[in-house]
Amino acid sequence: MRSIRHRSLVLPAALAAALVTGCSSAPDAAPAPAPTQPATAAEVGSAEPRLAVTYDGGVLVVDATGLDVVGDFPLEGFNRLNPAGDGRHVLVSTSGGFRALDTGAWTEAHGDHGHHYAGAPALTDFEFRAEKPGHVVRHADATALFDDGTGRIEIFDPAQFEPTEGAPEIDTHTLPAAHHGVAVPLDGGRMLVTVGDSESRSTIALLDADRREVARTDECPSVHGETVAADDTVVFGCTDGMIIFRDGTFEKVPSPDPYGRIGNQAGSEQSPIVLGDYKSDPDAELERPERVALIDTRTAGLRLVDLGTSYTFRSLGRGPQGEALVLGTDGNLHEIDPATGKIIRRIKVVEPWTEPEEWQTPRPALTVLGHIAYVTDPVDDSLHAVNLENGEIVTGSLPHTPNEVSGA
Repeated sequence: MRSIRHRSLVLPAALAAALVTGCSSAPDAAPAPAPTQPATAAEVGSAEPRLAVTYDGGVLVVDATGLDVVGDFPLEGFNRLNPAGDGRHVLVSTSGGFRALDTGAWTEAHGDHGHHYAGAPALTDFEFRAEKPGHVVRHADATALFDDGTGRIEIFDPAQFEPTEGAPEIDTHTLPAAHHGVAVPLDGGRMLVTVGDSESRSTIALLDADRREVARTDECPSVHGETVAADDTVVFGCTDGMIIFRDGTFEKVPSPDPYGRIGNQAGSEQSPIVLGDYKSDPDAELERPERVALIDTRTAGLRLVDLGTSYTFRSLGRGPQGEALVLGTDGNLHEIDPATGKIIRRIKVVEPWTEPEEWQTPRPALTVLGHIAYVTDPVDDSLHAVNLENGEIVTGSLPHTPNEVSGA
């Protein structure tokens, strides 16, 4: 049976109040499977956001307000989660591609208000096929899927995504060589892509609407990860700093160390400052860093902040006003003022833990929806909802050990 544990006498209704706000076809595109019948949904009085949580052998769908498990879908393999960009579906990276998970809850805009719907979630049969599904990026009203196994990129409009009706219109582009890369859709049909091969990658290229290269930078060794900051600025991580793309040009932000890897980033449209991890030991088999990077995209300035504790690649998040959030191995959620680098507060969420040797092994993970930060704890199969406005916490129990967590 599911149980709820409350701290500071917080009721689930407090979470609900905080969450109400915020929420040409290519000839070589893989044919879509037969449409899946849609789940029955009814209009409800307020938004009912949901989370997807992976476990060894399946995916859970959890009501983000009351922390009830509303769906449990067995799915073999090591699965990863990617919001589809429509506020409803999550694309699950599986052995065959990106499979659509319908969380069963969404909001439809209607003038100055929205209509909210909720029903049973469903793991659909629809799949964007990929040899080795990689990064999924949502930007400029488009969603881009990157296949690391082939270098193929598929782009679609998430507003037109309805798995029960078959494949959306897909724009496909294949890079010269396969690699662990990423593509970022831009306005006007343009796109940013990484360029490399299985041995190395250090190039980011700007393609126009006809997929012709119009600009590039070769100054980003082992380019990995991307995010978007205020003023539609896109950044990429490198082993020696970061690349900023704005107004059609690239700018390099060098790390203060010869090896200063920023491989994972968290951006916010509310802030020009990007939060990134920071590793400085190129010889470490598993580096457990205690510093994070804050990069000001306006000035290309980089500030390092010492947390006094380590963290992992699943520890970074941003608050509704652009607050920089880091889940430390000391069990605290650290809130940093991105403008000053000052640690504003630490919220105790879980017990201290140690990062496991293998990156696929479950460890506490962070995701943020509106004013609520969600933290999983594989030690006791729990899910914590942290109200960032007052620091209060609600805790729920899960039927399986959680690994990744994502909102739709």
